[in-house]
Amino acid sequence: MSRLAGLFAQLQDAGRAALIPFMTAGDPSLTVTVPLMHALVAAGADAIELGMPFSDPMADGPSIQRASERALARGVKLRMVLEWVREFRMTNSHTPIILMGYLNPVEAMGITPFAEAAATAGVDGVILVDLTPEEGRGEAGVLQQHGIDPIFLLAPTSGPERAATVRSMGSGFVYYVSLRGITGATQADWAEVLQRVQDLRQQLGLPVAIGFGIRDAATVAQVAAGADAVVVGSALVDQLAECTTDQEAIAAATRFIEPLVQAVRTTERSGV
Repeated sequence: MSRLAGLFAQLQDAGRAALIPFMTAGDPSLTVTVPLMHALVAAGADAIELGMPFSDPMADGPSIQRASERALARGVKLRMVLEWVREFRMTNSHTPIILMGYLNPVEAMGITPFAEAAATAGVDGVILVDLTPEEGRGEAGVLQQHGIDPIFLLAPTSGPERAATVRSMGSGFVYYVSLRGITGATQADWAEVLQRVQDLRQQLGLPVAIGFGIRDAATVAQVAAGADAVVVGSALVDQLAECTTDQEAIAAATRFIEPLVQAVRTTERSGV
C-alpha cells in the first residue's frame, strides 16, 4: 500500500480529514526547507505539498508567485527539490510528500528521468497544474510505473467528461479547486463546495482534497467536515515570507499550523 493510500485509510478509520500544508521549496531560505518540513510534521501535518518553483505559476496568486520568485532568485532547481525530499526521507519514512508545480521543468528533465529521480527520493504524488488529464495519459502512466500517484485537479467548471477521464487516470486523491480563481482568493461558497465534493467522491472512488481559499482554523473546520483532506497554502506562505531567519520560519510555521491541526482533529465529518 502506498503512503497516500495508507494515510487516507487510517484517517477514514479515525473519522477525520487530513491536513496538508503547502510550502514552496527554497523559501524563505535554502537551508530551512527540510527542517521546515519536519517542523510541519511535528506540529501535526498529515502530508506535505511541496511547491516546485516556476517562473510562470499561472494558477497561483501573488503570495505563491512571490515565493517562487524568491526561490528561483536563490537558484532553486528541480533537482534541488528532489534532493531535499531525499534528505527528508532519511529520517521520515511515513509522511506522504506531494510535489506541486508546472509541466515545463519536468519536461526539461524528461518525464522518465523525473519519475525515476522522484521515486528514488521518496516522492508519493505529483500535481502538475497545467497538465490536463486529456493530454496527460502518457505522463500519468510513467509516474504510476514508478509508484508515484498522478494527482489531477478538478474545478467548479469541470464537466462529467473530465471527471470520467480523471477517474480513469488519476490515483492517490483528486485535488478539488474550491473556487473560480487563483490561490489565496477567498470567495468560495463552502456549502456548495462540500456538496460537489460529496458527489465527486461517489463518482470517482478516490479521496478528494480541497484547496484554494483556506486561510484559518474556522475555514479548515468547515472544509474538514466534508472533505478527505484540506490543503492550506497561501496563508502559510504569507507567514513564512515575513521571516528573516530559519528559526523564525520554523516558529512561525508551528504557530500557524497548530490551530489548524486542532480544527481537523476535532471536526466531526458528515456525509463521508
